[in-house]
Amino acid sequence: MEYGSTVSSFDYENSQGQPLDNLLSKSKSYFGMGYRHPINNAKTLFLTAGATYSSYGAVGSEPSVDNYFAWDVSYLGIKAGVDAKLFQLRDLTFFLNGSVASEFLIRGNQTINNDVFNLVGEDEFNNNILFFRAGVSMQYPISSSTAIFAGYTYGKSILISSGESEEKLKLNAHQFGIGFIINLPTCYCDF
Repeated sequence: MEYGSTVSSFDYENSQGQPLDNLLSKSKSYFGMGYRHPINNAKTLFLTAGATYSSYGAVGSEPSVDNYFAWDVSYLGIKAGVDAKLFQLRDLTFFLNGSVASEFLIRGNQTINNDVFNLVGEDEFNNNILFFRAGVSMQYPISSSTAIFAGYTYGKSILISSGESEEKLKLNAHQFGIGFIINLPTCYCDF
């Protein structure tokens, strides 16, 4: 189980290929649950799989036309990845992580000045997106069956493009989280 903060930004290009300037990052939260299984006897490589709930946002303005805009979106996803043990200092273990997640929009809105628009059903946001993430984490056992961990990941979505227009949107996300690893009752194994 993992909970943390996502600092996200949007890279947007309109149908003429021009980027939308003045977009600022916004901090939101994420939650994840999953399963981790060792894939070698030395327990230096682990396969991970799970479900995620991630919120992303951005805010901006364009002074030349006197407007304000903001996005607030939430995606539900399924992810798979690999954790590789880097090194260990006493009981503190450090890992390199990599994962890919398929996420789909479950809630979202866009604010332009005083108008709010529902983004569910909009092609630029409603496509399934693939998020590739990489990061580092550390874990420390707090009992014979539980460890606490903290980590950082950077993720980038692959190009989101509607089939009808040339508009393009990519999401970037820095995630800082903390969580617990709990051994299943039938597993009497070291972390």
